[in-house]
Amino acid sequence: MIDVRVVPHEDLENQLDDLAALRIAVFRDWPYLYDGDLAYERQYLQMYRNTNRAVVVGAFDGDWMVGAATGAPLGEHADDFAAAFEGTDVDVDATFYCAESVLMPSYRGQGIGHRFFDRREQFAADLGFENICFCAVDRPVTHPSRPATPRDLSSFWAGRGYAQLPGVKAKFAWRDVGDAQQTQKKLQFWMRRLDV
Repeated sequence: MIDVRVVPHEDLENQLDDLAALRIAVFRDWPYLYDGDLAYERQYLQMYRNTNRAVVVGAFDGDWMVGAATGAPLGEHADDFAAAFEGTDVDVDATFYCAESVLMPSYRGQGIGHRFFDRREQFAADLGFENICFCAVDRPVTHPSRPATPRDLSSFWAGRGYAQLPGVKAKFAWRDVGDAQQTQKKLQFWMRRLDV
């Protein structure tokens, strides 16, 4: 049985390199195609160590972290994500952002994704947030690296009560696998109310 639990704040420092390695490995595949590096990952992940309003949920097979999901208040995460809500009626300060959700392929299909969302939604509700959101990269169907039958998580997300926010897309740059330079990507936001 895989143990899915919130990583205590005092243990985060010991888990950040494992989380960085997971992000690099999982996001290297479709649809992110992220060519990550450990130095950037360490810097990015410090945010979770520096506030007690952020959460890291780990999936452990024994002592090995095989998956993780993170979240933080939307207004305290990267500015590019909160900026996507400009001109909407969404209260950024009342919205919790589910950031990465990464799981090694051999552990998928066992309900761990639901447990990741359960823990983050409970954490956000306990902090008094009204809304919870996440975003997913929006790649064109004509992308040359698109697999013949890509995994579509839309029904999973909708089944948990999330809906796409039309026109609410973050813009974020990273280097794709095989590319020399970073390019900007669009990430589609999904959201639900926490009291529903």
